[in-house]
Amino acid sequence: MYEEVMSRSKLYLTFPLPAFLLILVMPHPALAGSKKATAIIQPSDTRTEAAISAQPNSYVIGAGDVLQINVWHEPEASVASTVVRTDGLISLPLIKEISAAGFSPAELEKLITEKLSKQIRNADVTVLVKEIHSEKIYLIGALKKEAQLILKSPLTVLQAIAEAGGLTDYAKRSKIYVLRQEKSKQLRFPFDYPAVLRGEHMEQNILLRPGDTIVVPQ
Repeated sequence: MYEEVMSRSKLYLTFPLPAFLLILVMPHPALAGSKKATAIIQPSDTRTEAAISAQPNSYVIGAGDVLQINVWHEPEASVASTVVRTDGLISLPLIKEISAAGFSPAELEKLITEKLSKQIRNADVTVLVKEIHSEKIYLIGALKKEAQLILKSPLTVLQAIAEAGGLTDYAKRSKIYVLRQEKSKQLRFPFDYPAVLRGEHMEQNILLRPGDTIVVPQ
Protein backbone atom coordinates (compact mmCIF):
# COMPACT_ATOMS: atom_id res chain seq x y z
CA MET A 1 0.00 0.00 0.00
CA TYR A 2 2.86 2.40 0.90
CA GLU A 3 4.58 1.77 -2.44
CA GLU A 4 1.33 2.40 -4.29
CA VAL A 5 0.84 5.80 -2.59
CA MET A 6 4.40 6.83 -3.33
CA SER A 7 3.98 5.74 -6.91
CA ARG A 8 0.85 7.85 -7.27
CA SER A 9 2.55 10.89 -5.69
CA LYS A 10 5.41 10.57 -8.16
CA LEU A 11 2.96 10.39 -11.04
CA TYR A 12 1.23 13.47 -9.69
CA LEU A 13 4.45 15.47 -9.28
CA THR A 14 5.74 14.62 -12.72
CA PHE A 15 2.43 15.25 -14.48
CA PRO A 16 2.81 18.21 -16.94
CA LEU A 17 1.41 21.55 -15.81
CA PRO A 18 -1.78 22.65 -17.58
CA ALA A 19 -1.29 25.29 -20.25
CA PHE A 20 -3.25 27.98 -18.36
CA LEU A 21 -0.89 27.66 -15.35
CA LEU A 22 2.13 28.16 -17.61
CA ILE A 23 0.55 31.35 -18.97
CA LEU A 24 0.08 32.68 -15.44
CA VAL A 25 3.69 32.18 -14.36
CA MET A 26 5.39 33.37 -17.56
CA PRO A 27 6.04 37.17 -17.93
CA HIS A 28 4.20 38.83 -20.75
CA PRO A 29 6.60 39.72 -23.64
CA ALA A 30 5.12 43.20 -23.99
CA LEU A 31 5.82 43.99 -20.32
CA ALA A 32 9.38 42.71 -20.56
CA GLY A 33 9.97 44.74 -23.72
CA SER A 34 8.65 47.99 -22.22
CA LYS A 35 10.91 47.68 -19.18
CA LYS A 36 13.96 47.24 -21.40
CA ALA A 37 13.03 50.18 -23.63
CA THR A 38 12.61 52.67 -20.80
CA ALA A 39 15.96 51.68 -19.30
CA ILE A 40 17.77 53.43 -22.16
CA ILE A 41 17.17 56.94 -20.90
CA GLN A 42 16.83 56.32 -17.18
CA PRO A 43 19.84 57.59 -15.18
CA SER A 44 21.72 54.78 -13.47
CA ASP A 45 22.25 54.51 -9.73
CA THR A 46 24.92 56.71 -8.22
CA ARG A 47 28.26 55.02 -7.79
CA THR A 48 28.84 54.42 -4.07
CA GLU A 49 32.09 54.62 -2.15
CA ALA A 50 31.79 50.84 -1.59
CA ALA A 51 31.79 50.25 -5.35
CA ILE A 52 34.80 52.51 -5.81
CA SER A 53 36.77 50.91 -2.97
CA ALA A 54 36.01 47.47 -4.44
CA GLN A 55 37.97 48.50 -7.56
CA PRO A 56 40.42 51.09 -6.18
CA ASN A 57 42.49 51.32 -9.38
CA SER A 58 39.53 52.00 -11.66
CA TYR A 59 38.90 55.58 -10.54
CA VAL A 60 41.23 58.56 -10.83
CA ILE A 61 40.80 61.27 -8.21
CA GLY A 62 40.25 64.81 -9.50
CA ALA A 63 39.67 68.37 -8.35
CA GLY A 64 36.42 68.82 -6.42
CA ASP A 65 36.21 65.22 -5.20
CA VAL A 66 35.55 64.71 -1.49
CA LEU A 67 37.82 62.17 0.21
CA GLN A 68 37.88 60.44 3.58
CA ILE A 69 41.31 59.46 4.90
CA ASN A 70 41.43 56.85 7.65
CA VAL A 71 44.64 55.83 9.43
CA TRP A 72 44.01 52.74 11.55
CA HIS A 73 44.24 53.47 15.30
CA GLU A 74 45.56 56.98 14.53
CA PRO A 75 42.61 59.40 14.78
CA GLU A 76 44.91 62.45 14.88
CA ALA A 77 46.18 61.54 11.40
CA SER A 78 42.73 60.78 9.95
CA VAL A 79 40.33 63.16 8.19
CA ALA A 80 36.58 62.57 7.93
CA SER A 81 36.20 64.82 4.88
CA THR A 82 38.58 66.80 2.69
CA VAL A 83 38.04 68.39 -0.74
CA VAL A 84 40.61 68.09 -3.53
CA ARG A 85 41.50 71.67 -4.44
CA THR A 86 41.79 73.01 -7.99
CA ASP A 87 45.59 72.66 -7.71
CA GLY A 88 45.11 68.94 -6.97
CA LEU A 89 46.27 69.14 -3.34
CA ILE A 90 44.57 68.11 -0.09
CA SER A 91 45.42 69.12 3.47
CA LEU A 92 46.15 66.41 6.05
CA PRO A 93 47.36 66.45 9.66
CA LEU A 94 51.04 65.63 10.27
CA ILE A 95 51.98 65.92 6.58
CA LYS A 96 50.18 69.20 5.78
CA GLU A 97 49.65 69.17 1.99
CA ILE A 98 49.87 66.30 -0.47
CA SER A 99 48.95 65.87 -4.12
CA ALA A 100 45.81 63.75 -4.65
CA ALA A 101 44.57 64.55 -8.17
CA GLY A 102 45.68 62.09 -10.82
CA PHE A 103 46.07 59.19 -8.41
CA SER A 104 43.79 56.22 -7.79
CA PRO A 105 42.67 55.67 -4.17
CA ALA A 106 45.15 52.77 -3.86
CA GLU A 107 48.02 54.89 -5.18
CA LEU A 108 47.15 57.73 -2.81
CA GLU A 109 47.09 55.27 0.10
CA LYS A 110 50.68 54.24 -0.67
CA LEU A 111 51.77 57.87 -1.04
CA ILE A 112 50.25 58.90 2.30
CA THR A 113 51.77 55.82 3.99
CA GLU A 114 55.22 56.87 2.75
CA LYS A 115 54.72 60.45 3.95
CA LEU A 116 53.60 59.25 7.39
CA SER A 117 56.46 56.76 7.80
CA LYS A 118 58.56 59.22 9.80
CA GLN A 119 55.81 59.77 12.40
CA ILE A 120 53.86 56.47 12.24
CA ARG A 121 55.53 53.12 11.63
CA ASN A 122 53.63 50.77 9.29
CA ALA A 123 50.65 53.09 9.00
CA ASP A 124 47.51 51.39 7.67
CA VAL A 125 45.89 54.02 5.42
CA THR A 126 42.50 53.80 3.69
CA VAL A 127 41.29 56.36 1.14
CA LEU A 128 37.56 56.54 0.38
CA VAL A 129 35.99 58.68 -2.34
CA LYS A 130 32.86 60.01 -0.63
CA GLU A 131 31.66 62.32 -3.41
CA ILE A 132 32.57 62.58 -7.10
CA HIS A 133 32.64 66.05 -8.64
CA SER A 134 35.59 65.94 -11.02
CA GLU A 135 34.23 63.67 -13.76
CA LYS A 136 32.14 65.93 -15.99
CA ILE A 137 30.74 65.84 -19.52
CA TYR A 138 29.42 68.82 -21.48
CA LEU A 139 26.42 69.32 -23.80
CA ILE A 140 26.33 72.32 -26.13
CA GLY A 141 24.31 73.46 -29.13
CA ALA A 142 20.66 72.94 -30.02
CA LEU A 143 19.52 71.46 -26.71
CA LYS A 144 16.65 72.58 -24.54
CA LYS A 145 19.29 73.40 -21.96
CA GLU A 146 23.05 73.37 -22.37
CA ALA A 147 24.54 71.57 -19.42
CA GLN A 148 27.48 69.97 -17.73
CA LEU A 149 26.77 66.66 -16.05
CA ILE A 150 28.76 64.90 -13.36
CA LEU A 151 29.53 61.31 -14.30
CA LYS A 152 28.52 59.48 -11.15
CA SER A 153 27.60 56.33 -13.08
CA PRO A 154 27.88 54.94 -16.62
CA LEU A 155 26.11 57.28 -19.07
CA THR A 156 25.42 56.95 -22.80
CA VAL A 157 24.98 59.74 -25.34
CA LEU A 158 21.22 59.19 -25.48
CA GLN A 159 20.93 59.28 -21.69
CA ALA A 160 22.94 62.51 -21.50
CA ILE A 161 20.72 64.21 -24.09
CA ALA A 162 17.65 63.10 -22.15
CA GLU A 163 19.07 64.52 -18.90
CA ALA A 164 19.67 67.83 -20.70
CA GLY A 165 15.96 68.02 -21.56
CA GLY A 166 16.19 66.78 -25.15
CA LEU A 167 16.78 68.54 -28.47
CA THR A 168 15.24 71.73 -29.83
CA ASP A 169 13.16 71.87 -33.01
CA TYR A 170 16.13 73.36 -34.86
CA ALA A 171 18.59 70.60 -34.01
CA LYS A 172 20.25 68.71 -36.86
CA ARG A 173 19.45 65.39 -35.27
CA SER A 174 21.48 63.18 -37.57
CA LYS A 175 24.58 65.42 -37.35
CA ILE A 176 25.27 65.18 -33.61
CA TYR A 177 28.80 64.24 -32.58
CA VAL A 178 30.92 63.65 -29.49
CA LEU A 179 34.34 65.27 -29.06
CA ARG A 180 36.90 63.40 -26.96
CA GLN A 181 40.45 64.40 -26.12
CA GLU A 182 42.92 61.53 -25.95
CA LYS A 183 46.46 62.70 -25.21
CA SER A 184 47.35 65.03 -28.10
CA LYS A 185 44.51 63.88 -30.37
CA GLN A 186 40.90 65.04 -30.56
CA LEU A 187 38.54 62.26 -31.58
CA ARG A 188 35.10 62.78 -33.12
CA PHE A 189 32.30 60.20 -32.80
CA PRO A 190 29.13 60.62 -34.90
CA PHE A 191 25.70 60.13 -33.35
CA ASP A 192 22.57 59.78 -35.49
CA TYR A 193 19.76 60.54 -33.03
CA PRO A 194 16.79 59.36 -35.18
CA ALA A 195 18.59 56.16 -36.17
CA VAL A 196 19.45 55.25 -32.57
CA LEU A 197 15.83 55.85 -31.53
CA ARG A 198 14.80 53.35 -34.24
CA GLY A 199 17.24 50.83 -32.82
CA GLU A 200 19.75 51.30 -35.65
CA HIS A 201 23.47 52.13 -35.35
CA MET A 202 23.40 51.37 -31.64
CA GLU A 203 27.20 51.28 -31.68
CA GLN A 204 27.04 55.09 -31.90
CA ASN A 205 25.36 55.27 -28.48
CA ILE A 206 28.71 55.07 -26.75
CA LEU A 207 29.48 55.29 -23.05
CA LEU A 208 30.75 58.76 -22.25
CA ARG A 209 34.07 59.49 -20.57
CA PRO A 210 35.09 62.42 -18.36
CA GLY A 211 35.77 65.49 -20.48
CA ASP A 212 33.59 64.41 -23.43
CA THR A 213 31.57 67.12 -25.17
CA ILE A 214 28.31 66.39 -27.01
CA VAL A 215 27.79 68.89 -29.84
CA VAL A 216 24.33 69.35 -31.38
CA PRO A 217 24.50 71.50 -34.55
CA GLN A 218 21.53 73.63 -35.65
